[in-house]
Amino acid sequence: MCATKRKSYVISKWLVARAYRLVEANAGAAGVDKESIELFAKDLKNNLYKIWNRMSSGSYFPPPVRAVSIPKKNGGQRILGVPTVADRVAQTVVKLVIEPTLEKVFLPDSYGYRPGKSALDAVGVTRKRCWQYGWVLEFDVKGLFDNISHPLLLKAVRKHVQDKWAVLYIERWLTAPMELEDGTRLERDRGTPQGGCVSPVLANLFMHYCFDAWMQREYPELPWCRYADDGLMHCRTLKEAEQLKLALQRRLAECGLEMHPDKTRIVYCMDGRRKGTYLHTSFDFLGYTFRPRGVKTDKCKRLLVGFNPAVSQAALKQMRKKIKALKLRRSTQTELATIAALLNPMLRGWMQYYGRYRPTELNPLYRYVNLTLVKWARRKYKRLRGSQTRAAAFITSMHGRMPRLFAHWHLTTYGARV
Repeated sequence: MCATKRKSYVISKWLVARAYRLVEANAGAAGVDKESIELFAKDLKNNLYKIWNRMSSGSYFPPPVRAVSIPKKNGGQRILGVPTVADRVAQTVVKLVIEPTLEKVFLPDSYGYRPGKSALDAVGVTRKRCWQYGWVLEFDVKGLFDNISHPLLLKAVRKHVQDKWAVLYIERWLTAPMELEDGTRLERDRGTPQGGCVSPVLANLFMHYCFDAWMQREYPELPWCRYADDGLMHCRTLKEAEQLKLALQRRLAECGLEMHPDKTRIVYCMDGRRKGTYLHTSFDFLGYTFRPRGVKTDKCKRLLVGFNPAVSQAALKQMRKKIKALKLRRSTQTELATIAALLNPMLRGWMQYYGRYRPTELNPLYRYVNLTLVKWARRKYKRLRGSQTRAAAFITSMHGRMPRLFAHWHLTTYGARV
């Protein structure tokens, strides 16, 4: 009787199955093989066995990633690398193995792509520090995912990742080619595709040594906060901020990175206690704008000036753009309840995130939603087509009858106005 062939690496089948469930939950587009998650699931048992078998034997080689161009919020295009479904499962297997180990290495003020941490956590700690420190150095790493040095990253990977098979596949993923829409394949000697499941963890590891640990070692007295490639450093004086900017520029260059020239600047956290003027007195961070704002105190009922966050105009513009793309005004065959079911998940998500600080700043979004509903009503009902006033009254009456139909209607009676 033949002995069972032993695998080169011990990888649990349960781990592969768990990785698939995570990939399935995240959905996502097909890769270069054009195989969707639904198609992959039709032969799920066999597909997962292939992944496990190849990874366990050391014979798994990732296919090229599909290049997808998406528009940036501030203009231009961003290239995402979309792996195949099978490759996303394989990457998630490695992520599940290495993430717990690396989490012990990462510092508390790194917030991006980490379990148990959120963008709102970063906004909250930044809010407190802007009260304590008068100056902020706002910086952005230009093209972080595209410019990560493979030798430096692999040096860090080998230092912390003990599983040889995980290191092996990370090396292969880093050099997997990218396939453009016309079928052309681009070889890669730096960077990790933005869109890969394991890429955020690797980017955090790279930035840990490039920035986080460097700040802790060289400037232990200055607090900082980083979310992926966006970061803030709090300083006590303008001179200190200017010196820190030059030092950071040199440090990033040592690691093969560059500060984004248009997104890096020194900001004065001006409030009622801090007088004087400076060119920049506001900054945007994670969809919030930090700037001087009126604050009413509970004790003395006076209006003071504080340096606080609220939803940014850029974020509001993106929300309106997303609603407009639904073309609700022309959906005359759709009922109001159906529109509510479509909008409410988005509205609740925005309200939960942007409503944490100064929630009344979301009122322009609510007005836009209500105005969209009014225009929908004018198109749907003949009796309302000739009058904006009657259409607005109709939406207001619906609010009175069903105040929780739309997520924002229950907040105040203001939610029914247009």
